[in-house]
Amino acid sequence: MVDDTKEEARVPTALANSEEHETMGWLEMIYRENAKIVLQAAYRVTGNAEDAEDVLQTVFTRLARRTEQPDFSTGSRAYLRRAATNAALDIVQSRRVKDGVSLEIAGTAANRDPAPEPDRRHLGRELHDQLRSALTRISRRGAEIFALRYFEDLDNTEIAEMLGTSTNTVAVTLHRARARLKEEMSPFLGGLQ
Repeated sequence: MVDDTKEEARVPTALANSEEHETMGWLEMIYRENAKIVLQAAYRVTGNAEDAEDVLQTVFTRLARRTEQPDFSTGSRAYLRRAATNAALDIVQSRRVKDGVSLEIAGTAANRDPAPEPDRRHLGRELHDQLRSALTRISRRGAEIFALRYFEDLDNTEIAEMLGTSTNTVAVTLHRARARLKEEMSPFLGGLQ
């Protein structure tokens, strides 16, 4: 005959293990459905595949550490796009602080030679890099909304729903972010607007 006290002691352990497996199953399902979206969103913000992979890992590691399931009332894709955008902005900002290249230096170097096609491609890449850098110098909310609108191609209504705000607030924040980015980018663009 089996000792009942030993069996009762095993029940909480079994329940804890089954809850852990349910959580991992939930997380695995979310990962399988959304990993590509997170990776793409991160890449559009960072412009670097390795950084995008770091963002992917960061987003899902943070989810795994949570004690409660996040609020997916606006959908898991919306939540994860936002999380990816914010984590990617963190990486871009930390890179900017580490590198410390000023826009004035980059702008004068880019304006010296308006020459052949490979140089223009390089200039386009520099322009993207400078935009990413400029995003780190505007408000976090403005950078987030700008990235969701122009990198993720979401409309103002989708962004408003995702952030729990009004479309007017999104439009005003987007307008201010664009104006600030134009100001930040003007040395690189040679004063063109």
